[in-house]
Amino acid sequence: MSLAPVDADATSPSPRDALAAALDVHRVAFRAEPYPTLAVRKKRVQALVDALDARRDDFAAAIAADFGHRSHHETLIADIAVSLMGLKHTLKHLKAWMRAEKRSVPLHFLPASARVLPQPLGVIGVISPWNYPVQLAVVPIGQALAAGNRVMLKPSELTPATSELLAEMLSELYPSDLVSVHTGGPDVGAAFSTLRFDHLFYTGSTAVGRLVMKAAADNLVPVTLELGGKSPALIAPDADLDRAADRIASGKLFNAGQTCVAPDYVLVPASQVDELLGKLRDKVAAKYPTLVDNPDYSAVVNDRHRQRLTQLRDDAVAAGARAEPLGPAGESFEASPKLAPTALLDVTDDMAVMRDEIFGPLLPVVPYEHYDEALAYINDRPRPLALYVFSSSSQRIERTLQSTHAGGVTVNDCMLHVAQDTLPFGGVGASGMGAYHGKDGFDTFSHRKAIFEQPRLNGGFLLDAPYGKTLERLVDFLTRRL
Repeated sequence: MSLAPVDADATSPSPRDALAAALDVHRVAFRAEPYPTLAVRKKRVQALVDALDARRDDFAAAIAADFGHRSHHETLIADIAVSLMGLKHTLKHLKAWMRAEKRSVPLHFLPASARVLPQPLGVIGVISPWNYPVQLAVVPIGQALAAGNRVMLKPSELTPATSELLAEMLSELYPSDLVSVHTGGPDVGAAFSTLRFDHLFYTGSTAVGRLVMKAAADNLVPVTLELGGKSPALIAPDADLDRAADRIASGKLFNAGQTCVAPDYVLVPASQVDELLGKLRDKVAAKYPTLVDNPDYSAVVNDRHRQRLTQLRDDAVAAGARAEPLGPAGESFEASPKLAPTALLDVTDDMAVMRDEIFGPLLPVVPYEHYDEALAYINDRPRPLALYVFSSSSQRIERTLQSTHAGGVTVNDCMLHVAQDTLPFGGVGASGMGAYHGKDGFDTFSHRKAIFEQPRLNGGFLLDAPYGKTLERLVDFLTRRL
């Protein structure tokens, strides 16, 4: 009998098999070191700090290449500085975070003791996005290592140069059974999310987040989902409109709006729409006198996303919206990877630009007559990742905070709550679940193990069979007298 020729592809492992094999290697290594010492953890995080600091310009160049153009300074701020500050905050507080937390026990259980021990989970899967491809990879990796875990990273295929540089840097820093990087397209990402991690951390779109959660559910893998949504900027009637316009312009145009917490749309009193529009134009002109050739204004990451944004704008205009350019007049973006910042007026709920997260430099402006109407508008929609409230009234601000839901809030500015390492960062509802940054990140990647320690001499025998009047009197005492 004859043998058919063997297809070479048939002998190579599938993405799922290769990833599962890597996970097994990590898991064996974790079992050999289930509770790394403080010194070991700090050494691992410090290595990441030193390497990222040393290669900051390499990463800026790689991100710029991936985007077609990315502001060098925006990369230094958002991908390098934010990451380094977060990792250094972790190093400063890690000893305290690792301590077992003593808990009280009721009088009738004395002399027993109780404590909570933060214990490493094991192997953490991290799926990072393209918009801040360094920060959103290294910060969760650093916090997972600080918590004593091992990490497998799947970076975005939309920023290949940055992903390759991350893989190169991390392979130089850590053995492959401590941190490994797995590049590839959607097939690798889909296979990655099916693995039996001890925790899966995903940052990206809500649509893909649903798929990740479904895949993880088959193995009962707990997930942290850092998603997005339509984060509103709410301008109250008493707000400083000039300040609001300035901060909204900065938040919307940073990274050309490709930020999960960028202000997605603006709610403003109907009587102030025209004034707001004029101030937005003034602020954009002051920050970006030109756009097409301005190194401070970033490009849209690729042509597909640029076409998506153009379609959102054009479809809204075709349905009755009014497009108002916010940038300098006379510039042509036809041959540029950038997109002109544009306000959209007269938008309606049936337009895609008001249903989908924009993730670009388009800014719908929604007028309202009464403040309660604006609050209801927010509450009638999926809970956003961020909310920006502009008001001069502390009472109005507090009322807004208590009557709306959002993952996080910045008052009288945009996005800065994300940069606070003492605050948790995460979504609520459709904008995500779970949180990280600072101690909240350490806790996300730890199991808080409850420990009750019973001494040799104790009163536990009073609860043992055979039961009788003594137990009944004890129960009566415990439930009625204490």
